[in-house]
Amino acid sequence: MSTSRTTNPTAFSVSESAQEKPGFRTKTIATRVTPEELREVDAAAERSGKTLAEWLRELSLKAARERPADPTELVLSEVAALRYMLLNLFHATAQANAESKHLLAESVLKIRDQSNARKLADARKLLSDFQAGEGGTGGEK
Repeated sequence: MSTSRTTNPTAFSVSESAQEKPGFRTKTIATRVTPEELREVDAAAERSGKTLAEWLRELSLKAARERPADPTELVLSEVAALRYMLLNLFHATAQANAESKHLLAESVLKIRDQSNARKLADARKLLSDFQAGEGGTGGEK
């Protein structure tokens, strides 16, 4: 376990050469933990085969990127999921009825899983389109 000196992220300036390189890491995030907490996170990083810095960076970026930016995204993602499910369930039911068949439980679960997998991306696209002035209510893709 190595210990490095941390700097207040707002207390230093970035050199011109660092500013010119996109993706060059120039900022620091610091936090305080108890000795026991440090042992826990150090052990977790070691189990993953990564340095503590790599493990913390990947974990924090993953959490930041997976979570909705605000509650509006969360609510809209659920509405988008319901819309996707309803439209696809109605379509699948109509298609099954036209073929004199029943909608199978596996089909319903597949539609649910597809809806869950795409709901946040759909919500973000809806918000983006709305904010760009394209707030129409177009059909399903």
